[in-house]
Amino acid sequence: MAEIRSFLFVRHLRAEPTSHVLVFKRGELARSGRGLACWFLPMSTSIAEVPVDDRAIALTVHARTSDFQDVSVQGVISWRAIDPVQLAGRVDFSIDLVRGVHLKEPLDRIALAVSQQAQEHAARWVANVTLREALRLGAGAIRERVEEALRADASVHDLGIQIASVRIQSVLPTPDLERALEAPMRESIQQEADEAAFSRRALAVEKERAIQENELQNRIELARREEQLITQNGANAKKRAIDETEAKRVASEGEAARTRVASSAQADSIKVIEGARVDAERARMEMQQNLPTGVLMALAARELAGKLQRIDHVHVGSELVPMLTELMSAGTRALEKNAPAPK
Repeated sequence: MAEIRSFLFVRHLRAEPTSHVLVFKRGELARSGRGLACWFLPMSTSIAEVPVDDRAIALTVHARTSDFQDVSVQGVISWRAIDPVQLAGRVDFSIDLVRGVHLKEPLDRIALAVSQQAQEHAARWVANVTLREALRLGAGAIRERVEEALRADASVHDLGIQIASVRIQSVLPTPDLERALEAPMRESIQQEADEAAFSRRALAVEKERAIQENELQNRIELARREEQLITQNGANAKKRAIDETEAKRVASEGEAARTRVASSAQADSIKVIEGARVDAERARMEMQQNLPTGVLMALAARELAGKLQRIDHVHVGSELVPMLTELMSAGTRALEKNAPAPK
C-alpha cells in the first residue's frame, strides 16, 4: 500500500519496492516504476499500484472420480505480475489518492480467475481416474496437470501474470469413504501386529522351553553325578570297612599268634617246672623208699612243722616221744627262722 501525504493542494506518494506504480495524467501514462516516489496534483492525476511480489492463492477442489467417489484436493498456487501495465489495463488497480488503498479488490479478482482455471483442470483430471488411482497418484499428478495447464492457458498470459508454482497438499476422500478404505489396511496392520505378538510369544515360549530343558538336563546331570558320588561313597565305605576288617583280622591273628606263643612258652615253662618237680619228687621218693619208718615219720613231722605257725596242745603216747621230740625241735627251728627280727 502506497503512502500519500498532503501539502496544501499538492500531494506526495511513496510506494514500496514490491509495488509497481503507474501515474496517469489527463488519461495518459506519465510515470511508471517500482517503488516510485513522486509529487502529483490530485485533481488531474490517477494512480494505479500493481504488486509485483509473489502472491498465493488457496486452491480447494471438490471432484468426483470415474467410479463416482467424491474427493477433495487442497493446494496453493503462487503467481506474480510480469507485465504491470498490461495487468493494470485488464484489472482495476486504482488507489485512493488520500489513503493509498485500492478502490476495488483487484487481487481477489485475479485469485478468482486463476483458481477457477485450476479447479477446472484438477476436476477434469480427477474425473478420468478411479478413486484408488487418484489416491495412489495423488498430489504429484494433479500438480503437474494444473501447473502445465495454467502456464499454457492464454487467458492467464493475457492478464500479464505468470504462475510461479503449484503445490498440492492433499487428495482426500470423504470421511466415511476414508474409514472404509482404511479398514482393510488397519486390519492388515492389526493382523501383522497380532502375528508379531504371536511370534514374540512363541519365541518366548520356545526360549522358556529351552531354559526348562536346559534346567532339566542340568538336574539330570546333577542326579547322575550325585548317583556316581553315592556309588563312589559306598565303594569307599565298603573298601574302608574291608580294610578295617582286614586290619582287625590281622590284629586278631597277630594277637592270637602272640597268645599262642605266650601260651606255648608258658606251657613249656610249666612243663619244664612240673617235670623238674616230678623228677625231684620221684628222686625224693626213691630216696625215701629205703628209709626206716622212724626216719620217714621224722621227715613227715619236720615237713608238718615247717607248715605250722602255732601249736597249743599236744597229746602223745609213750611210743611217739622220740618222734615228737625231733618234730618239736624241727618246729621250733622253723618258728625261729620265720620269727620277725627285733626292732
